[in-house]
Amino acid sequence: MQDAGFDAFFEAWELFRDPIIAGSLVGAVLGLLGVYVVLRRMVFLSAALSQCASFGVALALFTEANWGATMMLTSPRFASLIVTLATATLLSWGRDATAARRDSWLGFAFLFGAAGTLALATRIGSGNQEIQAILFGSAVAVLPNDLLTVAIGSIGILGLHVWWRRGFLQVSVDPEAAFVRGLPVRLLEVMLLLSIALAISLFTQILGALPVFAFSVLPAMAALRVSIHVPMALAVAAALGAASGSIGYAFAFVYGLPVGASQALVALAIVVGSEFVRFATRRRGST
Repeated sequence: MQDAGFDAFFEAWELFRDPIIAGSLVGAVLGLLGVYVVLRRMVFLSAALSQCASFGVALALFTEANWGATMMLTSPRFASLIVTLATATLLSWGRDATAARRDSWLGFAFLFGAAGTLALATRIGSGNQEIQAILFGSAVAVLPNDLLTVAIGSIGILGLHVWWRRGFLQVSVDPEAAFVRGLPVRLLEVMLLLSIALAISLFTQILGALPVFAFSVLPAMAALRVSIHVPMALAVAAALGAASGSIGYAFAFVYGLPVGASQALVALAIVVGSEFVRFATRRRGST
């Protein structure tokens, strides 16, 4: 991309419409899920799963490049989904472990995904550029099939979270009270973790690991700083995530930045802005 003005961006709206819609949807879904990620102190889990999703894509490309296989397992999207869900399932078994042990396994999963992806990238040949796009963001152009995948995935994941919102909120805010009330705490925790893993897997191949990780943490951080209760934070985080996806794409075009990095930087700026809003609100309340 070359430096351009916002006028040129809006003139070419038809060209950028699909990737902006995709970025906004992904940002909204991951922003909402990010509230649970931050509340449950699973920030590193999001990073680990995004790297494992990238590894699944790299594994599929490596298999196809070296053995020319045409099996279902060589589909990058399918391989990414399997690896991510398998990782999430394995990590969920250690929910009762000590914090240090959980962090150790999260670090193992993160490094396994990151190192495995980069190692396989050297054996893929021309697919190496695709791996770099997956790691750092590839939403310059979103194909119609990719947009359809984002739309269907977003509707399904949001539908689940609207349907089970009370249970997800209860186990995230006060799991002991949820157990006393007779809620299926274990089932709710597993379903919450798998829905996060599914979202990360679906969206990583389309937007890249960097913006997916940013969307799953930063909008929620900002929303929780300025919201008065968790349900409000869910709505605010979804809105901030959508804004990060769309505004980040526009800035990438205008200033010639990589799309994934631009979206992550916008999300970071929103977090900084939320701190000023929180400070101003507190100061006004004390006067």
